[in-house]
Amino acid sequence: MGDAISFRCPDGSDCAGYLAEAPIATKGIVVLQEWWGLNDQIRGVAERFAAAGITALAPDLYGGRVTAKPDEAEHLMTGLDWPGACNIEVRGALQHLKAKLAKVAVTGFCMGGALTVIAAAKLAECDAAVCVYGIPPEDQARPAEMKVPFQGHFANHDHWCTPEAVDRLEAALGPTSIPWEIHRYDAAHGFCNETDPAYDATACAESWARTLDFLAKHL
Repeated sequence: MGDAISFRCPDGSDCAGYLAEAPIATKGIVVLQEWWGLNDQIRGVAERFAAAGITALAPDLYGGRVTAKPDEAEHLMTGLDWPGACNIEVRGALQHLKAKLAKVAVTGFCMGGALTVIAAAKLAECDAAVCVYGIPPEDQARPAEMKVPFQGHFANHDHWCTPEAVDRLEAALGPTSIPWEIHRYDAAHGFCNETDPAYDATACAESWARTLDFLAKHL
């Protein structure tokens, strides 16, 4: 089990988070929430990384607010300053882990996946990125600006992060020099969230195995 912690951000503020420490770890990962908030499901993802030998920290980007209602989740997500959250809370989480660990990646789901792309493009502390069904608007970060190894996992039946958007992401990554992978699954948005009706155990297991292989290679 992990622990609720507070860590310092670059602007001097404090951010709450959930830290799951691997017993002997040399690498870490920042886990970014879906639009629901820092809930038990995201804490469980952090714990799975720790069990795999990667210390994980999930920052609370909503300041303690959690919901299971889509309308409220959309309100919380659209009210979040995405570049600001990356530059303050996500960067603070990276710095907190890098105080003890040599390399740290960022991963996220849905909203957190979009924030992962921003982090990969904007944050020097980020050493690798794994995005799960999330792409930010280009005025937030252009995928071609990413500077670290990148892996993306996307659903073929997704009305938010559409296959067409993934096509554009793949085209943008083509000319870059970074190592990158795009994986597509015959599933729907939310296939990695075991509490979501769209959960797909097969697709989730495949994406998890690919994520761990990718991190072993690039961290």
